[in-house]
Amino acid sequence: MSNKNTVQYRQVGDYLIPNLIFPPEEASIRLGKWGMLHKTYLEKHKTALFYSLLIQGKLYQLCAEAENQARDMFDSLVEQMKATEGVTEQLKEENQMEWVCRMQNIEARSREIICNELIYT
Repeated sequence: MSNKNTVQYRQVGDYLIPNLIFPPEEASIRLGKWGMLHKTYLEKHKTALFYSLLIQGKLYQLCAEAENQARDMFDSLVEQMKATEGVTEQLKEENQMEWVCRMQNIEARSREIICNELIYT
């Protein structure tokens, strides 16, 4: 008679480690750059929260949500900054190097904003 909620362990040296199995919906989630950054931040700086979410099977779902929000926020910030700073297709045609430099600057600032406001919180 097996209890469904019984935790199974494996022995590693002198320690018993629980066999954690991801729920099927967690196992299918693939994280991108932003999701992995958020996961790493939680693991290194919010350890208790990280393990709590991991045990509850909610870690990857939370990181996937951060991934989606970050992607949307990045696209939005880049477009807003391009419009504000006059980085246009015309500039790209007239002075490609200037356009590349300004776009790299805009993207770097957008990444920094996202990390500070979304990923590292």
